[in-house]
Amino acid sequence: MNIRYLEILEAVEQTGTFTGAAKKLQLTQSAVSHAIAELERQAGTALFDRLPRGVCLTHCGATLLEEAQGILTASRHLDRRIGHLEECTPIHIVSSITIASVLLPHILNRLKHTFPSLQITVRVTTARSAMEILKSGEEDIAFWEGMEPQGAFRTILLETYKLRAACAPTFPLPKKAVSPRQLCTLPLLLREPGSSVRDTLDSTLSLAHQKAYPLWESVNTFALIKAAEAGLGITILPEILLADSLAHHNLRLVKLAGMEMENRMLAVLHENKHITHPLQIILDTLAALSLSK
Repeated sequence: MNIRYLEILEAVEQTGTFTGAAKKLQLTQSAVSHAIAELERQAGTALFDRLPRGVCLTHCGATLLEEAQGILTASRHLDRRIGHLEECTPIHIVSSITIASVLLPHILNRLKHTFPSLQITVRVTTARSAMEILKSGEEDIAFWEGMEPQGAFRTILLETYKLRAACAPTFPLPKKAVSPRQLCTLPLLLREPGSSVRDTLDSTLSLAHQKAYPLWESVNTFALIKAAEAGLGITILPEILLADSLAHHNLRLVKLAGMEMENRMLAVLHENKHITHPLQIILDTLAALSLSK
């Protein structure tokens, strides 16, 4: 079925003549006649009664035009939108848990105020899973913690954060700074393997030939903080996530000997990914945030 033929059918019905339809659509009269003849061939019946002063739809012609209206309306709607598809297409973000907790809400709030029509969806998962999801092409951009990923990726450094050990004020600790070996003998409340926080801790301990065997493992940072506040052990988390509990004296910092730990927060996307206008807005915003640090 040729949509143009349906437009010609509609124009003939509206103008009442083949000549009028040709003028309205800026076609030759022969092109209009050919289109109607082809439609009548496909329908196997006459679509217009040819009258002395013009033409009039037959019942079959009226039925065809009625059914064609939905197609014509959808086609015209698409014609209006086709030059603005990028503006109507959501940006899909996958984010690690820490970035989603401390940085992403600020970024998206800033974007919402500046570009209120920008559509963004967010998927929060572990840092390792976030990178796998980005590699699969399911999402447009990943917010990732750790070292820059290997491969054909474009990265924007957003911020860095330090990892700190903390426990309840009443939790018994050695008087001196805790060594990696001592730390591994204490009850530990840690993020799960595969999280950037845990990977950084495990790498630091590995350099000291030590390995953590946590009492608690959780994807939920809040649960670890509450467990530490209850005196169940030592948790090691981004300093910014411990700030509130430290300020209210529900936790105290644990001094660690020779264990400076820091993570980078990055925005990552495929190097060869097509950059739509909305995605470019996000990248420009991220770059501006990065430069302002």
